[in-house]
This record gives sequence, C-alpha cells and structure tokens, in this order.
Amino acid sequence: MMVRIGCGSGGAPDRVAPAEDLARDGALDFLCFESLAERTLAQGHVERRAGRVGFSPKLEARFRAVLPHCARNGTRVLTNMGGADPKGAGRLTAHLARELGLSLKIAVIEGDDVLPLIGPDTELPETGGTVASFGRAPIAANAYIGHEAMAEALAGGADVVIAGRVSDSSLFLAPIAHAFGVAANDWSLLARGALVGHLLECSTQVTGGYFADPGYKDVPGLDNLGYPLAEVASDGSAVITKLDGTGGFVTALTVKEQLLYEIHDPAAYLTPDVSADFTTVTIDEVGRDRVRVSGATGRKRPDRLKVLVAFDGGFLAEGEIGYAGPGASDRARLAADIVRRRMMQRHGFNGELRLDLIGVASLHASAGRVSHSQDVRLRGALRSMDRRWAELLLEEIESLWMGGPAGGGGFRGRITPSVITQPTFADRTDVPCSFSWVAS
Repeated sequence: MMVRIGCGSGGAPDRVAPAEDLARDGALDFLCFESLAERTLAQGHVERRAGRVGFSPKLEARFRAVLPHCARNGTRVLTNMGGADPKGAGRLTAHLARELGLSLKIAVIEGDDVLPLIGPDTELPETGGTVASFGRAPIAANAYIGHEAMAEALAGGADVVIAGRVSDSSLFLAPIAHAFGVAANDWSLLARGALVGHLLECSTQVTGGYFADPGYKDVPGLDNLGYPLAEVASDGSAVITKLDGTGGFVTALTVKEQLLYEIHDPAAYLTPDVSADFTTVTIDEVGRDRVRVSGATGRKRPDRLKVLVAFDGGFLAEGEIGYAGPGASDRARLAADIVRRRMMQRHGFNGELRLDLIGVASLHASAGRVSHSQDVRLRGALRSMDRRWAELLLEEIESLWMGGPAGGGGFRGRITPSVITQPTFADRTDVPCSFSWVAS
C-alpha cells in the first residue's frame, strides 16, 4: 500500500498556482497546507484584537483554487491555516463549499489555545524570568500540538481538517498515521512519518527554491517551481518527488539540505509526536526527481509541549528614506545620527531605537565597516506602548527630506500594532485536543 501526500504551501506567502497544479494533476490522497510561523501566528492575534479574522488571509484563495479538484479526485485536505481562529476558518470553508456546490465534511481541531494555563509564575526560559517579570500582560498562548486529533478527524471521515498551531511536520504525519494505522507508541514509524513531514513542510525548499545559488547551485525553471509530493509506503519509507513538467528538481542534495533545516539535534529532533533520530536516514536517488528516504528511528515523545505566548507589543514604527550617488553611505550615516540625537536628546526617548543602513551590510549589523555603497536606505524602527513615540520617529525621518543631508528622498513609513512572543512549555496532560464538525 502507498499513499501520495502533496504540499500545497510551506508558509503564509507561498503561491497558489503550484498547489492547484498538485490538486488537479497529482493524483493525491492528501494535500497539506502548512502556513504558520511564529510571526504569522502573532499577526493572527494582532488581527483578531483589531476585530478582523485571525486565520490565514490566503485561505479563501487557496481553497477556492483546490477544493473543486480535491473533491473530484478524492483528495483530503489538512491545514494549519486556522492560525489564531480555526473556528472562523472552518466557517469560511463551509461557506466556500456551499458556494462551490461541494458537499464536504469539515473538521476543526481544538486544544492548542492554552492561555488559561499561563499565569504570573509561568517561566519564560529565553528571558530567564517569568511572565510577571516580563512586565507585559499575555494576550494569547498556543501550544504546538501533534497529529492525533487530526488523524482522528480523518478516521471520522473528514474531507477537510483545519487546525491552528499544530506542529509543521504533524500535518503530514497525521494522514500517514491514519492511512497505516500507526500505533501511538510506534516511535520509529512515527519518526519516519515526521521525516516525510519535515521534508515536505517547507514546500519548494526541497524542490530547489531555497537551494538555488546562481553559479554555484543552479536550478532550472525557478519561474515555474513545482511543489513537492511524497509517495509513502506502509513501512514509512517514501519517495520525494514533484510533478513532471514543473521547474526545479529533487535531488539527494536538495533533500539533505532540507533534512538538516531548522533541527537543533539530528539525533534527537523533538516534535510533539516523537523524538526523531535522523542520523540513521538513508537517502537514495532512484530516478529523475525521485529521492527515496528511509531508516529514521525514534524514541518516546517529549512529556512537555512547546507553547508560544503572545504579549501586547504596543506600536511598531518603521520609516525609511533613501540616498544615492557619491557619498550616499556617509550621508545616510549622518542622517541616522541626526535621527538618533533628535529622538533621544531632544525628545527624551529612552527605549530601543534601531537604525539600519540598508545597502551597507545592514543585515549583518556591520554598516559601520562599509563605506562605498552608492544606493542606501536609512531605516529607523522602534516599538512603544505610546503611539506618540512612533509618530515622532516617522516625523523625524520624513523631515530629513528637507532638513537633513543632501539628496534624501523616497520616504515611506507605517505604524502598526504588534505583539511580542516568548516560548515556554506545558505538560502534555494539560493540553487535551479534539476535533469538532463545522455545519455545512
């Protein structure tokens, strides 16, 4: 027995068209949309606080494109596009299904919202303190939950399963565990399913997108880059591939890069489902754009789940102005000094103010060591609970157009509400998860 699982997205901004290609032509059993990062979940909470929807803004476009094909081909869909509002995402999906004339069983996963577990004494390991000492009130908390509730929804006949903060790899493990009846303590088989999920979860990273580096690692057809799919056998081994005729490629090297992506310890990759050992994995090219992976092993899953706590971050201000031509770097550096002096000495701002020279190695925080760029943008940013500080920063940067170094122009700025996130942990027994049906 073999199941075909496709990846419809590896993040919130991923393109819709390659997912539609998979839904139409992939002969898939399951299509999974991974859409959450810490920043996108945080943004979902910002949107909900503002009275807007907290699920992925791309859910409608993606589902409108793929659901007719999936219904026709018998492909079942799983996603974490529910973000900070899975029930709202479920209601929208039911509305879309009715509009498209589709009869679908839609399940929503519940349990990742664990704000009631967060108290003043909750430890925040990365700060070395507690929620109380962090000095801000938590507004949301989401646990990274595993595959079980999704697999149960599939067993109940769900055509579409919508979750919030499930672990990325768990989205793909759920259909594998469902299809093959994987036991809850079959750690090695769970690890192999987690491996498949880890290889698919970032979509085109495994088909050459993030692999591409012109002149060093050339990848053909990036303008038509295909999303990956996996042919998974009952022993957990899988062939990673893509649709014929799409751009990019799947090779041992693209698979190896993705295998090592964002894992702290290849011998003990901790997920909500299993502690996976990827050092035992075998990778074999078995055809063009076909790479077989096998041999992952696993141990007992962690007793605690990671939790992301969101705090009110106040207002985030970002302003930019550009300088070009001879001396641009020096003029931009002078402009940054002017803004810093005005904000801190004249206005008395004593918070964190970030000033970057984009185009002068700002991403490496080494702007002071480079001086010859002729195309530079000064970017200023701060975060404050008081909107007036945010407004002052934008005023000072925009005023450089007339009252700063020569040649400043192209100002743009914005003020947005923000959240700050910090990780913590919760005992697994305190995070019961289940699913509910959405009326269609």
